[in-house]
Amino acid sequence: MNTPCTQAGFTFIELLAVLSVAGVLSGIAWPSFQGALHKARRADALVALTQAQAAQERWRFNQRAYGTLAQIGLSGIAPGGHYTMAVLEADTDRYVLQALAIGAQAGDRACRVLQLTVDGAQVTRASGRDEQAANDAAANRRCWSL
Repeated sequence: MNTPCTQAGFTFIELLAVLSVAGVLSGIAWPSFQGALHKARRADALVALTQAQAAQERWRFNQRAYGTLAQIGLSGIAPGGHYTMAVLEADTDRYVLQALAIGAQAGDRACRVLQLTVDGAQVTRASGRDEQAANDAAANRRCWSL
């Protein structure tokens, strides 16, 4: 008596179909994940710029001008290590702070550079792909808001 033998498992075609569906889904999900990751890492720059702003105001209170990063006691790297920090300008009435994305965060192309300018009582926030920080208003709001 020959009884048909039933085997459990997947065929090669079924396995390929599952892998192709998984590949398509991951290809769609990956850019969204990267965008959320870049946005979360921007908090590193925002914290560093806020710390630098507070340190500049403390320095200016005791001195006649705003200072460099070394003078105000801050490092050239943001706390999370995703941005380099710089004081582009500092004089008696005005300073410009810049956070430049490095490493994996440099892939955040639209918000690679964040600049904070304080001129007297006026604070200006700018962002951009390069040191020009020339994003339009809508892109600038996206870069600065979490």
